[in-house]
Amino acid sequence: MNVLFVAQCSKNALTETRRILDQFAERRGERTWQTPITQAGLDTVRRLLRQSARKNTAVACHWIRGRDHSELLWVVGDARQFNDQGAVPTNTTARNVLRTEDENAWHHLPLMTALAALAALLHDLGKATQAFQNRLRNPGLRERNHYRHEWVSVRLFQAFVGSDGDAGWLQRLAACAEPDTDAQAFEALWLNHRLLRDGLDEPQAAQHLPFAQLPPLAQAVAWLVFTHHRLPCLPVKRPDGSCDEDMDASRAQWRRFGAHPRFVNANELDGILARISADWNEPRERADPATVQAHWHFPHGLPVATPAWRKQAARYARKLLELSQAPANGQVLHDPFAMHVSRLCLMLADHHYSSITDTARRQPFLNAGYPLAANTIKDDSYQRFPGKRQDPIFNQTLDEHLLGVQAHATLVARSLPSLVQSLPALKNHKPLKKRSADARFAWQDKSADLAASLRTQATTQGAFIVNMASTGCGKTLANARVMNALADPATGIRCAFAIGLRTLTLQTGRSFQNDLGLGDEQLAIQVGGSASRALFEYWEQQAEATGSASRQDLLDEAGTVLYEGNDQHPLLQRLTDDAKTRALIAAPLLVCTVDHLTPATESLRGGRQIAPMLRLLSSDLVLDEPDDFDMADLPALTRLVHWAGLLGSRVLLSSATLPPALVEGLFLVKRSEIKKRGEAR
Repeated sequence: MNVLFVAQCSKNALTETRRILDQFAERRGERTWQTPITQAGLDTVRRLLRQSARKNTAVACHWIRGRDHSELLWVVGDARQFNDQGAVPTNTTARNVLRTEDENAWHHLPLMTALAALAALLHDLGKATQAFQNRLRNPGLRERNHYRHEWVSVRLFQAFVGSDGDAGWLQRLAACAEPDTDAQAFEALWLNHRLLRDGLDEPQAAQHLPFAQLPPLAQAVAWLVFTHHRLPCLPVKRPDGSCDEDMDASRAQWRRFGAHPRFVNANELDGILARISADWNEPRERADPATVQAHWHFPHGLPVATPAWRKQAARYARKLLELSQAPANGQVLHDPFAMHVSRLCLMLADHHYSSITDTARRQPFLNAGYPLAANTIKDDSYQRFPGKRQDPIFNQTLDEHLLGVQAHATLVARSLPSLVQSLPALKNHKPLKKRSADARFAWQDKSADLAASLRTQATTQGAFIVNMASTGCGKTLANARVMNALADPATGIRCAFAIGLRTLTLQTGRSFQNDLGLGDEQLAIQVGGSASRALFEYWEQQAEATGSASRQDLLDEAGTVLYEGNDQHPLLQRLTDDAKTRALIAAPLLVCTVDHLTPATESLRGGRQIAPMLRLLSSDLVLDEPDDFDMADLPALTRLVHWAGLLGSRVLLSSATLPPALVEGLFLVKRSEIKKRGEAR
């Protein structure tokens, strides 16, 4: 083929682009190259350009088809330098003339940003206790957490709020950065007599549970703080109400709930938040008063006394106070979209900042003289000399960690509206539009045409599609064609294909590569099994011992992502250093087993929700052969479809033998979420 390369690069990116293209083509100008080349050679050029791409890179490749016709093949780098046909603009302006980004469906984004930021400043206050600091300074200490730092943080926040309404505690927090504020007096508001210490201040602590006492917005903030590592789990109790003699049963329920949540009756959900206690955070056992005292003793005070913390807390308290005046924002705790996305921002920021060890990247928040530590890192010499005593190496101070997580949480929240538009998509892919030459597959053309006729309607109202055809009729290819027809041609298709059987995952992915001509930069295949429960629990215990539960990987250790695409989106690049996770989210088409997406709603702890939640937030969903599951798995599929509808994704069910009850149940869930989507956002 005869191709023409056009480079709209600047600065050092132009020099690097010239170095690469000069090896394959002849210059026709300062920024244009032309050459005959094979498809393999063209793929090599594109791969080299992508590997060296930077923010100023912009290269378009045109296929010269004839004397008066050319076709845009691809663009590497900044696609804004070209239009849909690859033409270069005659003139440009920095003025935002159309202001298209001023309108979006994220109506609650300011509220979610303020909630995530304020929760980030509070989420690890409980690490200031003597018990937690002892654990960091003594890596060999095997003393269990009788009260986790999340619960202690919620109790501290409850003490600060007291009996005030949302306006009262927000006004006090908004005034904490005034020049005449006494830092010690402000700190005393958190450590005063209203601090209820579980295990010490009984029965008052049991009678004044946080979620039964706090006002609505404070409940939302407390929920984010309480769940930033794990969701609460109903404890197993003895008839007298204690938990300690049922520790084995409670731990077994935690493990069982993490993979297979049990069914609950509707009456169990009435007032369930008001019943949440420390036992829901982690099963506990009896301990002597001195041990319990260490979980409520703060030898160096709290980071709330530092000027930098008070400045940021006052800033977001003022924003939350302003936003709280809107009538609908008072019940934000019962808005599933707002709470799930706010929690996502907090968890992602916590995981990212906890993994940073480079001092230069943490410079804006460093406070070298602060006495409280947030987490530690392992000594590399311990790996080389296992017998050597491992001394703790403190990574981040507590005040630095809170400020760093807050900064990144706000960045995540503000970047979410542009995530879908910025991620790679499969656009104008000809094999997905090609008509079937075989009469047996003519039904695929009719299905794609019907989907295209409903494109505008599906954009605003969503779509729930059932594809039933006999084995061997080409359902897999038809699913891709239908979802491509529903997608906006101007933006392209982004879709996840979730398959019930592991053995079919790689087979389906390879089928897409062969039948649709998809390369490794267009398709990601999630293969491999989940890590064993024993191995996962072992690494979780190791992370807990170093105060670094937020540094665990966002995907299962045994999983493999087969993807070589461009994952340089700024949000992905800044908010996680895990290349495997970035690839999973950024791939235009994803083929995986369904259990790689269900953690978006099923995972109890460990941050396993983050990657699948971002994937569902940015693509459509195809459930292939869901009838391979039994009735015990129906709640998991229902929750997955619920999330897809909540996030505005289109859903397609594909199978040769779908039970009517399964289709009807998932359809009712999807329809209800489509109706609520506008209000949720």
